[in-house]
Amino acid sequence: MEKPSIKPKNPNFSSGPCSKRPGWTIDVLKNTPIGRSHRHKVCKEKLNEVIIKSKKILQLPDGYHVGIMTGSNTGALEAALWSLLGCKGVDVLAWENFGKDWVIDILDQLKIKDVNSYVTDYGILPDLSKVNFKNDVVFTWNGTTAGVRIPNGDWIPEDREGLTICDATSGIFAMDIDYSKLDVITWSWQKVLGAEAAHGMIALSPRAVQRLETHIPSWPIPKLFRLASKKKL
Repeated sequence: MEKPSIKPKNPNFSSGPCSKRPGWTIDVLKNTPIGRSHRHKVCKEKLNEVIIKSKKILQLPDGYHVGIMTGSNTGALEAALWSLLGCKGVDVLAWENFGKDWVIDILDQLKIKDVNSYVTDYGILPDLSKVNFKNDVVFTWNGTTAGVRIPNGDWIPEDREGLTICDATSGIFAMDIDYSKLDVITWSWQKVLGAEAAHGMIALSPRAVQRLETHIPSWPIPKLFRLASKKKL
């Protein structure tokens, strides 16, 4: 096999399939606090800066809470499922690998009884008009492995009763998203941003926060997934 002669215009890749942001150079790592705990003052300041900048750049609505999660987007979405579901039925949509993982969680792990599962062939969107928004709704904005996305948020009503929980990891920072239609938004630094894996982020609407403050799931929640303690965010 011959060595490829054509190279990417931006060769700065990390652990994901996306290159670094325009203008990125290795110099941005000069002041990295290597070997320090995330609880160290300098590290806490850097993490807080990421949260503030993320909310500002994305122009998330006022009142949305943003946090950094372990376990990439998967950890963030799992935390939402384990911490928020259980008091309503669930509609879950899947048309690619990651969406089908959320179906497995809801049906086989959390064993929620009242579930409408809209699982379609790979890369084929389900019929969005069938979704029951009296239930909590779980879906991906843009399927990472299939590259097939929902067209927009017009199918989501403003006056929904349930929460909308969106895996937005391959859509956020890349596509126009009506955040007011989403009560839980999760993403990772890896997709689109071209940053490191293992870290995820979550944004919670006031409605999602209210759920955390009023609902305690019937199942045990691993510490890494707990978004609330004794109904406190």
